[in-house]
Amino acid sequence: MVNSEIINKLHSGCVIPAHPLALRTDNNIDEQHQKALTRYYLASGAGGLAVGVHTTQFAIHDPKVGLYRPVLDLASETAQQWTESKNSGKPIMIAGIVGEIKQAVKEAELARDLDYHPGLLSLTALRGKSINELIDHTRQVAKVIPIMGFYLQETISQMVLGAEFWRKFVEIPEVVAIKIAPFNRYQTLDVIEAVAHSGRADEIALYTGNDDSIILDLLTHYEFDVDGRKVSLEIVGGLLGQWACWTKRAVEYLSRIKEIRETKMQIPQEMLTLASQLTLANKAIFDADNRFAGCIPGILYVLKRQGLVEEVRTLDKNECLSPGQAEMIDKIIENYPQLVDDDFVKENLDVWLS
Repeated sequence: MVNSEIINKLHSGCVIPAHPLALRTDNNIDEQHQKALTRYYLASGAGGLAVGVHTTQFAIHDPKVGLYRPVLDLASETAQQWTESKNSGKPIMIAGIVGEIKQAVKEAELARDLDYHPGLLSLTALRGKSINELIDHTRQVAKVIPIMGFYLQETISQMVLGAEFWRKFVEIPEVVAIKIAPFNRYQTLDVIEAVAHSGRADEIALYTGNDDSIILDLLTHYEFDVDGRKVSLEIVGGLLGQWACWTKRAVEYLSRIKEIRETKMQIPQEMLTLASQLTLANKAIFDADNRFAGCIPGILYVLKRQGLVEEVRTLDKNECLSPGQAEMIDKIIENYPQLVDDDFVKENLDVWLS
């Protein structure tokens, strides 16, 4: 089980970047820049790290690539060293888990042994399976490690997880959180409503993965009628690829949103303006115009501009920036400098790279 300190932190709401992968030209880990990324996120105030997820590149899960264990191990070790040196609290360490049951259980065991807390469970390998088969798969993995559910957008997953699935999913006792990332308002509400009706609203932490609607997801107060009583919910934090860059600003956004929630103040207009500007930035970085083909390269391009990675490199040579994408990102940075944390990175980069 996850210890109470981590559970409390998870429920309090955190910025959790989806950790990218820094590669050398031979497709091995660029350890210097990989460590620098981990240090950057923690120095920015992130409350956790998600490693081995889509932004880390799903290809690392391929045994022939052989990078799943090294990537998880390096992030865990670097995070531990950083927090010990700063005498700060432990970050929530989340491991991406994929594949059919044999692979998923093996990855869960490895993540547990490397001191990861929940596993972010992707079900895309089970595409076409019945709801009961998906639930049984989850239960078997949950015997090994607590589960963070994952609703990945259909464009990437090629599957829809409907309301019936989520009603059954939230009944699994080992489910401690859900990352809601369908990029779809109806499907987002399917998940939240399932949690409201489950009687486990205090046990399951909701995190946005909707990179196209980050601020609005976090600002919204969700309320449902459940057997004649009102059940209120909040999406408490975010586990996001968008937050893999400009992370210092993300921490500031979430802090401001928490203040708005706690004081029950009227939502300031500038927060709604920020919401649309951040979505516009995400459109460029995630390459939304091309069905997200350049999503991971877009994130790496921003990090390269800042010196946090050396090059825009991916394990799949076909996964690259789309034509004009870099220019779109450059224009966003020029037009909306308030979104970036370049000064913060510049001041600390040498330390993170050392």
